[in-house]
Amino acid sequence: MHNHSGTMRFGFVLLIGCLLTLAAVYVSLTNGAFDMTLAEVVKTLLRINPDPSHDLVIFEFRLPRIVIAMLVGFGLGVVGAVVQGLMRNGLADPGILGINAGAGAAIVVFMFFFQGSIQGAGWFAMMAKPLFGLAGGLSAAALIYLFAWNRGKLDPQRLILVGIAIGSGFGAVSLFLSLKMKPNDFEMATVWLTGSIWDANWTYIVAMLPWLIILLPIMMWKAHLLDLFQLEENSVKSLGVATEKEKSILLLCCIGVVSACVSVSGNISFVGLIAPHITKRLVGIRHRYVLPISGVMGMLLVVASDFISKTVFQPVELPVGIVISIIGVPYFIYLLRRGRK
Repeated sequence: MHNHSGTMRFGFVLLIGCLLTLAAVYVSLTNGAFDMTLAEVVKTLLRINPDPSHDLVIFEFRLPRIVIAMLVGFGLGVVGAVVQGLMRNGLADPGILGINAGAGAAIVVFMFFFQGSIQGAGWFAMMAKPLFGLAGGLSAAALIYLFAWNRGKLDPQRLILVGIAIGSGFGAVSLFLSLKMKPNDFEMATVWLTGSIWDANWTYIVAMLPWLIILLPIMMWKAHLLDLFQLEENSVKSLGVATEKEKSILLLCCIGVVSACVSVSGNISFVGLIAPHITKRLVGIRHRYVLPISGVMGMLLVVASDFISKTVFQPVELPVGIVISIIGVPYFIYLLRRGRK
């Protein structure tokens, strides 16, 4: 019976989450510097006597941005849940592991050396950025593994301390390089590092999709292992789970997804922290339910925050990362206080 009610609840929360996200998408598509009616949006999407100015607003500006917000939010939400499960720590998130910072630093390096030289819409130019991000994320992870690997296994406590140290190291590299850039590149790098879905376009979406399509299902498929990792290490081993191997696979998936997200949206923090928390309060702690809902919550968070970031402070546009932090910091403090009790 319990399982059945869990599934019902999961379905209900999933439905509500998706509906809220759709509502946010609808508001985001119809509002902005150029207001459109629902009818105009639908006609544009369905190609019923299309109007070029509507096409431009929808397909060039709003839709890619919304799709990226959805993908990034979903990816970061799932990764957050996986990282918290792996670390057995509810305050862990991909940012704490220094992966974001590693991917971010690599992309700033990319901007510093290649911005302008790899111009054009060639596939290489598009794939280069996520690949650089991946290289950065992997190198951050390699360093973390080096320092946190203790007597043949990953020590979660050390992992977090090392992650914070490595994160700030990579952050310093990013800052140093961005200060040496030409003024307009610097502006771009700064906006990018605070997290913004600003230069959204379809090629970015195509560049990040393969990572999500391949890696997210692997994580979902291995979700039940995260339930086991909450147990004592030895009892998991006695169940015949190759813990370190499975942890490494999950961590690598996390790194891939984070790098893909960071490469198109910069460093959006807090999503990976907040989404899993809200989720666990809604659907309990079974990771089979937690991962997909966490993705949906992340998606809702980023789409809504992106809408806020582009409309509330008109004509100035805040980076979405800052809007999420404004929501995230109070929630984080609340969690810390609750954790103390």
